[in-house]
Amino acid sequence: MLEANRRFAEGKPERPNQDEDRRAALQGGQNPYACVFTCSDSRVPAELIFDAGLGDLFVVRTAGEVVDTGVMATLEFAVAGLGVELLVIMGHENCGAVKATAEVYEGADLPPAQQRVLVEQILPSITKAKQAGMNEREDFERQHAARMAEKVLATSSVIREAVEAGKLNVVAARYKLDDATVETVASW
Repeated sequence: MLEANRRFAEGKPERPNQDEDRRAALQGGQNPYACVFTCSDSRVPAELIFDAGLGDLFVVRTAGEVVDTGVMATLEFAVAGLGVELLVIMGHENCGAVKATAEVYEGADLPPAQQRVLVEQILPSITKAKQAGMNEREDFERQHAARMAEKVLATSSVIREAVEAGKLNVVAARYKLDDATVETVASW
């Protein structure tokens, strides 16, 4: 997938599996090779970033790549139901949810209504980064992607057992808006 990202970043995407034949082949079902759980930010379209086509990726998105029970069920379906062999949990540069949480950490007011759930889920990532002496937003973004991957592994026996059995690789990553590349943060 990093090679496909390189093509995208260099402005040379192949745009595979996007024709009429591919659409017809997918009518009977899907068989994606990877699941990408990332932020809802409109600047982070996983299928484009990884130069993927129809049916190649199973994509899950929430603001700030925050894990909840719906996300967990969806990720488990990708692993147990679809048999993906790679799970990428990807944050990104200039994440608004991480920025807002860092501001709350420094004393700003919590956002209104349900948005505060995002801050509550991201705040432990900021705290962990700060305790490790990290103070830059990119550090917070990396820490949050890694912590969400750790949370998925700690919470889901389905995913953890697939990793232990050698059937699944889990990667925490961060997409850089400035150069369109994906960096690996941690892997299991």
